[in-house]
Amino acid sequence: MGAGKRSLTMAAVAVVCAMTVLGAPVTAYASQSQPTSPTPTPTPTPTPTPSPSGTGSASGTDATNGPVTNEELEAVRKKLEGLYHDAAVATDAYNAAEEKADKQSAEIVDLAQEIVKGQEKLDKLQDLIGAAARAQYRGGGLPPEVQLWLSENPQDFLEGADLLRQGQLATKGLLAEMRQTQEDLEQYSKDASARWEKLEANRKAKETAKKKVKKQIAAAEKLEAELEDDERERLAQLEEDAAQESQAAWLNSGILDEIDGKASEQGKKAVKFATDQMGKLYEWGAEGPETYDCSGLTSQAWIAAGVTIPRTSQEQWKQLQHIDVQDMRPGDLIIYNSDASHVAMYIGDGAIIHAPRPGRTVTIAGAGSMPILGVVRPDA
Repeated sequence: MGAGKRSLTMAAVAVVCAMTVLGAPVTAYASQSQPTSPTPTPTPTPTPTPSPSGTGSASGTDATNGPVTNEELEAVRKKLEGLYHDAAVATDAYNAAEEKADKQSAEIVDLAQEIVKGQEKLDKLQDLIGAAARAQYRGGGLPPEVQLWLSENPQDFLEGADLLRQGQLATKGLLAEMRQTQEDLEQYSKDASARWEKLEANRKAKETAKKKVKKQIAAAEKLEAELEDDERERLAQLEEDAAQESQAAWLNSGILDEIDGKASEQGKKAVKFATDQMGKLYEWGAEGPETYDCSGLTSQAWIAAGVTIPRTSQEQWKQLQHIDVQDMRPGDLIIYNSDASHVAMYIGDGAIIHAPRPGRTVTIAGAGSMPILGVVRPDA
């Protein structure tokens, strides 16, 4: 946002904040009697001096403010739009960090299991090497447990070898396998350590994103709370008017005449799931079943249709197949804003279903009501 727009916004916000302070009229001085005077004389009432804006006050400043203008509310609307956009970006960062942390936690668990299995294998190899050595010392054949272990090797491993040769080959093979197991254990430990470091980094990133989300939403909620009820209603109407204007411009381009794709069977299931969530509250970071954020709704809808897709709108944009707008069909995902910070599901006839922002519910809107970045298809 440029300096001029920021100034306009701050001015509008200042006006809104001042409404409750400056809105009360100034009462003129009341007449007072003079008990010591034989003939009480009323104290004269000062005549208010007109202020530059045309409203009078005893001090020469504005006694009352007129209603907040649409221009001022529009500045507030744009400020709110920016705050909620920043909150959406931070929400995506939080969701991405959480997804990575979950994946890394699972990898660490897998590595821990591999380390346990590797250590058990190492202990077993050491026992077998000891058994083979003892058998060689006694001049006998290989113990049954060593023969069983080596039975998975090529069949000719022991064929044609005498007892001494068998023992030498067995010991050599077991020692080689033990060294490999030790190397594997060392690598597992290094990998686990590296993943722990990444996990901690992602946890910190998640906390940073969480703080930013809360800060942006709190600022937006504070700004809205400072408005009077009628001003909030007018603000909501301005938001609706802006969305309808964008949708009308999109439809007037003739794009809807080119869109006639039919939903796939999985797409129908995804659309049904999403529309069944109508009226549920937006909550950042939520994936249902009672609340959703924008990508939480779309990802869960496609999971319900049997297709796993990335959790965040930015990763959905990066990883899913891109489709031309005129080729989209119900179930496809429309990615919004240049930074892919919002996502909605196309449901046909130029409409989408989405979880808009904090304070709103899952709802149907016009597909062109926000700036479209592109379209992706989960079941391409």
